[in-house]
Amino acid sequence: MRLVSFPGLVLVVAAAFGSGCGGGGESTVAAGGLPQGSEQSHVAPAEFTVAIDNPYWPARPGNRWIYRENEAGGTVKRDVVTVTGRTKMIADGVEARVVHDVATEHGRPAEVTDDWYAQDSAGNVWYLGEQTTEYKNGRAVSSEGSWEAGVDGAQPGVIMPARPRTGQAYRQEFYAGEAEDSARVLSTEEQVQVPFGHFGSAVLTKETSPLEPRVVEYKLYAPNVGEAMAMDVSGESDREELISFTRR
Repeated sequence: MRLVSFPGLVLVVAAAFGSGCGGGGESTVAAGGLPQGSEQSHVAPAEFTVAIDNPYWPARPGNRWIYRENEAGGTVKRDVVTVTGRTKMIADGVEARVVHDVATEHGRPAEVTDDWYAQDSAGNVWYLGEQTTEYKNGRAVSSEGSWEAGVDGAQPGVIMPARPRTGQAYRQEFYAGEAEDSARVLSTEEQVQVPFGHFGSAVLTKETSPLEPRVVEYKLYAPNVGEAMAMDVSGESDREELISFTRR
C-alpha cells in the first residue's frame, strides 16, 4: 500500500497493476474487453443503449452536476454538466446520449461542450466524442479538441467500467495527436469529502496522456452520484469539486 495525500484529502490506495498501454490490436464489446492505446474497437451498435445506469456514471436525462474549479493563478470557474434528452447518431453507427457541459468564468462562457456517451450490454460507459467551443471575452475562438468516433481515425474509449476493479486500465479516447487520454483504477474503497457531501466506496482513477506526459490527474467517483472530485497532481494544480447534484 502507499499513501497519497493532498491538501484536505488523504487517500490510501493500492499500488498500480500492469502497464495499461497498448496499440495496434483490436477489442470488441462482445468480448467484454476494455480498449487500450490506439487499437481499433469494433463496436456493434446493437450492443449499446442511451439508457446509462452505471452507478458511478448515472446519466439519466435531467441529471445535473455543478462543480467549482480552482485553477492555477487563482482563476475560479463554475462548471454545469447536464444530461439532455437529446441523442446523436455517431459516425460508427452507435446512438449516443448528449451531455451538455458549460464552464463559465465571472458569469461568462469559457467553454461549452456537447459530450456523447453510450452504455454497452456489459454496463461499461463509452465515450464517443465531443463538440467543444472555447470562448474568450464572450466570443468563440476555438473548437480544438473536438472529435467523433469513426471520423478521421478517431476511436471511442471507456469513461467508466461496468464493475471497476483495482488495476483496470483502459483508453478513454483516441484521436491521434489531439485526444489520447487513458485511465487506471487505483482503488474502489475511498472516501471523498466535497461541498455536496461525504461519500464512501468511491472509485479513484489516475488519468494520463502521452500528449502531456508531465500531467497527472486523479478523479474520485461516488456511487449513485458520479464524479465528485478531480485534481491535478503533476504538471498543473487545478482542483474541481462537486457543489450540487440534482437527480431526475
